[in-house]
Amino acid sequence: MPTGDGSQPSQKVTPARVHAWLETVTDPQIPVLSIAELGILREVQCRAGETVVVITPTYSGCPAMQTIEQAIAAQLRRHGVTAFHIRTRLAPPWSSDWITATGRRKLLEYGIAPPVRAGGCGPAGVDNQPFVACPQCGSTQTARISEFGSTACKALYRCEDCLEPFDYFKCI
Repeated sequence: MPTGDGSQPSQKVTPARVHAWLETVTDPQIPVLSIAELGILREVQCRAGETVVVITPTYSGCPAMQTIEQAIAAQLRRHGVTAFHIRTRLAPPWSSDWITATGRRKLLEYGIAPPVRAGGCGPAGVDNQPFVACPQCGSTQTARISEFGSTACKALYRCEDCLEPFDYFKCI
């Protein structure tokens, strides 16, 4: 595939190769997670000399999507791919179930409580809120302080045992 400057990409462009390149693109709001680990990267197609990358935002108004698209474009160009389209797919809507096991582990290590469990929001506690374990000490004696944390996709919690505040990545 020509790169527009007369040179050729150093490697044959395949969906698997492009996906691997894009696994290094991180979410600007949670830089410990790649867009693949977060489940935003949905599909890569390579056909007729063009690469198509399909992404799904965590919610339709996510302010990070433009930055993510720019990072994807930069990564593709870095590997000599200039004939590409980045498409946003809203249906089906993103789900926290799409966060990979590695992504969940990284969230926890970063100090953000991951969604309670894949497949649903898990058992409910007081006021029908999920039991959320503190990422610092593991206690489930936690309380929601605010429906919104540092970003709209997170809620702010406090541990009743170690008294530390922390973000909980909402189950969506």
